[in-house]
Amino acid sequence: MQELTLITPTFLFSAISLLLLAYTNRFLSYAQLVRTLKDRYMEDHSALTRAQIVNLRRRLYLTRNMQLFGVGSLFLCVVTMFLIYIGLQILSAYIFGLALLLLILSLALTVMEIRISAKSLEIYLSNMENEK
Repeated sequence: MQELTLITPTFLFSAISLLLLAYTNRFLSYAQLVRTLKDRYMEDHSALTRAQIVNLRRRLYLTRNMQLFGVGSLFLCVVTMFLIYIGLQILSAYIFGLALLLLILSLALTVMEIRISAKSLEIYLSNMENEK
């Protein structure tokens, strides 16, 4: 195994930071959507609105976990840098591997969330087609 340097974990910093920004933007748009759906549901308890609420709850859960895994990955990158700095090369390699694993999990959840988001749009499209 090649020795890690302080530069290696820093390569993930920009990628993880951009991912966390995207996750935060997605979360904020969900917060707005929750408020809109709540108002709509209070006026009309339609099956479409209920389906959207169920779908949105799953997406919020996934987004929260995406954020947690992303933050965990960033945290472990910092720990890796510290371990390299104090000379614990072997331990730093394992911690960095764990950081990469958390990033992979975060990205996998992103794919799942994208699929659910597409399903949400399908619900709206099906409703529009049924109304015609």
